[in-house]
Amino acid sequence: MQFYFKAKKSDGKITDGVQDAPDKLTLAQDLRKKGLSLFSAERAEGNKIIQFLKWLNETVIIVGLHEKIVFAKNLSAMINAGLSISRALEILEKQTNNKKLKQALGGILNGISQGKTLSEGLQDYPRIFSPLFVAMVHAGEESGGLSVSLKEISLHLEQSYILLRKVRGALIYPAIVVAAIIIIGILMLIFVVPTLTSTFKELNVALPVSTRFIIKLSDILSNYTIISLVGLIALGITFFWAIRTKKGGKFFDFVILRIPFIGGLVREVNTARTTRTLSSLITAGVPITQSTSITTDVLQNFYYKEALFLATGKIEKGATIASVFKENTFLYPIMVGEMIEVGEETGKLSEMLLDVAHFYEEQVSEATKDMSTIIEPVLMLFIGGAVGFFAISMISPIYSLTGSI
Repeated sequence: MQFYFKAKKSDGKITDGVQDAPDKLTLAQDLRKKGLSLFSAERAEGNKIIQFLKWLNETVIIVGLHEKIVFAKNLSAMINAGLSISRALEILEKQTNNKKLKQALGGILNGISQGKTLSEGLQDYPRIFSPLFVAMVHAGEESGGLSVSLKEISLHLEQSYILLRKVRGALIYPAIVVAAIIIIGILMLIFVVPTLTSTFKELNVALPVSTRFIIKLSDILSNYTIISLVGLIALGITFFWAIRTKKGGKFFDFVILRIPFIGGLVREVNTARTTRTLSSLITAGVPITQSTSITTDVLQNFYYKEALFLATGKIEKGATIASVFKENTFLYPIMVGEMIEVGEETGKLSEMLLDVAHFYEEQVSEATKDMSTIIEPVLMLFIGGAVGFFAISMISPIYSLTGSI
């Protein structure tokens, strides 16, 4: 049973949240362990407002990658310093400002007090802690090196964060420029073109096809502005929904992999992510087949996920990891399979995977630096083409009229 509660902190401030409890008495006891005094509680089931608040709490408030990095680093340092897991979690719960993470840490603490391990507690919050995070913590618990595993997790997440930030940073500039051009174009179609259209109608001049197309588009946007904007938003939502479906996502990933330069960057990003994840898991002591299975969940591209999924089955039947990568040279460069083969032969697979990850992370870093140099002329051509098409379409009738006079 879930309750939406309001509770008073020791400093007198009121906090709220959603928590599982069999009844209000148990809820009050659980909150008291966290230093909170229950103020009010309502059952979440059957109350639409409470259900909405629950959805808002679960969906809108997220725990960012940076917060997970800080959590893993701090927990590793505290355990390494000799603090118990419970004490370290209590400190981290008080320190965090993210309500979602605070609630999760409270639940994990409660689970540990009932005999659960840290990895079992993390597993109860799959929206925050990925299978990779849970598996590495579990491996650390099994080997007795939990602080080392947590440090390894923080390093892995940090590199993923840096890689993601570089790719996003490279795409922000062109995205802003294209969005600005589209907005300016729509505003001109709504406010500028109708003025010219009325002039053309008064003079009764013959209009070229491109001009008639722009005027028609302008008429639609001017006369049905709200419907058009709603339609554009609906089209955008439909596109994002479509690429989230299995078939739509597969088609989108197929196209992305074949776009010049972008396809190469996608391959390098996924290669770096695959090898780093496998290296982190193997270093933590996670079995090979479980490592490839978890890595499948980490990857986003359909074809990479499929390749790793099939690889897990083949490795279970006795195939080497290198042979699996060598079979997928379209996705993974030939060097990856060769390096992994050397790692398997020398018994230094995790180190070799990490070297490959470092290499391709550097490649991505250089590619994102070069991206602005490549994208700028492409954007200039796009902007020039759009402006030229508009100018020629709207000015050519005026020149025709001048020539006839």
